[in-house]
Amino acid sequence: MFESAELGHKIDKETYDKEVPELRAALLEAQIDLATQAKFPVIILISGLDGAGRGETVNLLNEWMDPRFMRTHGMSKPSDEELDRPMMWRFWRELPPKGRIGLFLGSWYTWPILNRVHGRTNTAYLDQSLERAKRMENMLIDEGALIIKFWLHLSKEKQEKRLERLSKDPMTRWRVTHRDWKHYKLYDKFRIVHESVIRHTSTALAPWIIVEGYDSRYRSLTIGRMILAALRKRLDEAKMKPADLVAPPLLPSIDNLNIIKTLDLSLKIEKAEFEQALEKYQGKLALLTRRAKFKNISVIALFEGNDAAGKGGAIRRITGALDARDYSIIPVAAPTEEERAQPYLWRFWRHIPRRGRLIMFDRSWYGRVLVERIEGFCSKTDWMRAYSEINDFEAQLVRHNIVVVKFWLAISQEEQLRRFKEREEIAFKQFKITADDWRNREKWHEYEQAVCDMVDRTSTEIAPWTLVEANDKNYARIKILKTLCSQIEAALQ
Repeated sequence: MFESAELGHKIDKETYDKEVPELRAALLEAQIDLATQAKFPVIILISGLDGAGRGETVNLLNEWMDPRFMRTHGMSKPSDEELDRPMMWRFWRELPPKGRIGLFLGSWYTWPILNRVHGRTNTAYLDQSLERAKRMENMLIDEGALIIKFWLHLSKEKQEKRLERLSKDPMTRWRVTHRDWKHYKLYDKFRIVHESVIRHTSTALAPWIIVEGYDSRYRSLTIGRMILAALRKRLDEAKMKPADLVAPPLLPSIDNLNIIKTLDLSLKIEKAEFEQALEKYQGKLALLTRRAKFKNISVIALFEGNDAAGKGGAIRRITGALDARDYSIIPVAAPTEEERAQPYLWRFWRHIPRRGRLIMFDRSWYGRVLVERIEGFCSKTDWMRAYSEINDFEAQLVRHNIVVVKFWLAISQEEQLRRFKEREEIAFKQFKITADDWRNREKWHEYEQAVCDMVDRTSTEIAPWTLVEANDKNYARIKILKTLCSQIEAALQ
């Protein structure tokens, strides 16, 4: 696999000096075009062996290219803040927006490789990590990103020579660390793991480009040429009208059951019983979040439902039991310009909580398969692939000891109409009713079908949906509190 990168490629100084000015000018021009079009982001990964020139390459690219349109990320050992969240969080928050380049020294492959080489994980865990990395890259590509992955390689003999040469020169000895020599002694283990990584994650749309790193001029020109070629190809494609993607039909559920219509919306609870239950479960929730073990988990509770179904009131009954320093409420509206320049899930990843906190989403990432689907704000292909992307997202959260609790609040058409009219008549409730609410009501049956599809495809064992009969607000609030307490208590066992 690495044989072609061990052939001793070289470029003489005259050729290098002649080509570099033209290459730099072309790269800068491509960057300007990328920023002007602002149709897609570029993600460049610089990976490979110690001593192969990864740091030098990153520094050179920063010299050759315009830093206004490129940001470099040195992904070293995760901080405590990053360890408190799923591994991919640190990369999601650094993704470049459309029209910009993100240059990563170290990537989502670095720590899975190091953990395997040092024996902290087994081969099965490495393979699982690589599959997660591939799914992330596929999702970014589906969202329009251009991913360019470079692997800088050296033979064992040349790695030793390069490290020795750098160490002996007073001007460069600072480049070589004790870690570099330690990794050199593990060269054979690294090579086995590296081959596995490249074999599993070099895909048609995000292939690894293996570059011999011994000769700096060859390495620099090769990488510069490759970046330019990939940028130019993609910029030319972006000028063309994209072909319409044809998504496969969405098949009905196996039992063809409309699960929303099976709910008994007549369920209710009397006021006296409600007040007693409210005190009981608010107290239980408060005590659960004060347990010492709660500092080892975090909780995400998301609320979806029909307009006027009582999501805000349910959230207030939860916050009434908690210390304001321990929770956050994230209201989700139409995406901002900043959010539209990023992959869809970016604006949700940025709010993932640290351990020991509870986050409530008033509306959530399910907007893609609900309002965006019905209102045509995204293509069928986009919302069809969103089911698997959401399931993968939630699996990453749960794997990191985040309790994901999902509520759908259901009311009847008649009850919604009553609440709409009430909101129009009561002054302090008028802000809750908008023209969009009335317009959405006209598509009741379309939304109902979308909800059934959503539950059918995203209610998983690790993150199930709780359907809440919400015609009676008091009944709904108690069911939500009981469910939240139950799932937190199970996680603390």
